[in-house]
Amino acid sequence: MHAVVLSDESSTGSFLPHFEEKGETRKPHIILVMADDQGWGDTGYNGHPFVQTPELNSMAKDGFVFDRFYAAAPVCSPTRASVMTGRHPIRTKVTNHGRYMRPHEQTLAETLKASGYVTGIFGKVHLGSGQPDSPCNPSGMGFDEWVIGLNFFDNDPYLSRNGIIEHRKGKGSVIGMDDALAFLGKHKDRDQPIFTVIWFPSPHDPHQEVPDGPSLYEGEKQAGYYREITLLDQQVGRLRRELKGMGIADNTLLWYCSDNGGLAEASSGGRRRKGSIYEGGLRIPSIIEWPARNLSGRTAVPAWTCDMYPTLLAMAGIKGDFPHPLDGMDISRIIAGETDSRIRPMGFWHLLQDGQGTWSDRIQKAIMEQQQAGKPLPHNPQRIQKDVEAFPQFAEETATGHAAWNQWPWKLHRINGEKYELYNLIRDPMETKDLSGYGEHSARINGMKKALHAWMRSVLRSLNGHDYKGVHLPSQPFPQQSTETPPKG
Repeated sequence: MHAVVLSDESSTGSFLPHFEEKGETRKPHIILVMADDQGWGDTGYNGHPFVQTPELNSMAKDGFVFDRFYAAAPVCSPTRASVMTGRHPIRTKVTNHGRYMRPHEQTLAETLKASGYVTGIFGKVHLGSGQPDSPCNPSGMGFDEWVIGLNFFDNDPYLSRNGIIEHRKGKGSVIGMDDALAFLGKHKDRDQPIFTVIWFPSPHDPHQEVPDGPSLYEGEKQAGYYREITLLDQQVGRLRRELKGMGIADNTLLWYCSDNGGLAEASSGGRRRKGSIYEGGLRIPSIIEWPARNLSGRTAVPAWTCDMYPTLLAMAGIKGDFPHPLDGMDISRIIAGETDSRIRPMGFWHLLQDGQGTWSDRIQKAIMEQQQAGKPLPHNPQRIQKDVEAFPQFAEETATGHAAWNQWPWKLHRINGEKYELYNLIRDPMETKDLSGYGEHSARINGMKKALHAWMRSVLRSLNGHDYKGVHLPSQPFPQQSTETPPKG
């Protein structure tokens, strides 16, 4: 848990609506909804030829749509860390899926809680522990209430409710929405704004959940994937209806996105798919709806999940104290239609380390059995120590993996520190024509290389612990290489 310093910014031209009947300014309720593995083109409103997403289509019609929104990483855990911190996930130690986020980070939930919000998170978290006394559980991230899976789950999941494991019956995405709606209903009549995070486990494999209604997509390749997209779409519609029924829809800021590119390259909106730093692995759907502010329209200005933290604070009229370097920026003026350009480039970096397996049901079932028997919980003190106290040092020039620098419309790739590729994303959105060998672009490439290398060094300094006060660091940096086999995540 990180101490947060705040000041109110509601009188400085923020989005915060004024409610004359109470003679005061009220902060909006904020709900973040995230799909797991839904690609940019896996929606009806983005032109998918057959997947049924009527609720997302309606939300896009009534709200504000990002045409070029990026996940901070092409896999799940890192992108979730970027939403919570506004920072590239490697800075937070979430270098790949299954890596825990350090509790030293200041999170969006902590900042909103310090500004008076009650906070809850439901569904797949994949950033740490579900055990009650772990510093890496959602309480340590600033959440008052939580019911979570550690990673993906489907039917009849084992979920941690504030540290107590329950075996639930039903479809995982429906259960997650059940819990979120119960949280909203519990707090809706209190004089306190609500921050709710709903991170669906769908449409991640094994694709066992099916939507209500007649059987869909028979004969289609990846039919289970598309069924789960329609299932989560139904739950988004359920959420929107319930918000109206509770009487809080008008002053609720609802932001929908995915955690990485999709599983189908044909609809990824770019080259390749999940797991890749090329466009198809990073480009995701994103919509904001806030009836009180009548948000509408679409933008082609690039944005990414690192922008969500500073933007939400600006839209809620809150000025946060950001003690650590941010990679995101406040894009509220883009959303308000006051500007049509982005001033800050976006840096991406994947495969610095391998992922770590997190088998949610298996782990949480074992914990539940220990809890019910009154036995000590199966802690892994080495893992907790590694994520809280250990700061393994990476050499400053480490360049393992695939990095990229998006300085719109130009995108420079750096692959394992040696190979470079350059693309113009307006003229070549599928990244098919590498321009790095053309002499006319040499000055641009050199400038972008310099910026990318400086950013990567900054990210490594954060990963090595230099952002945190009072942390004792080893005197001799050394490169770290994982020997683990990366499981799915």
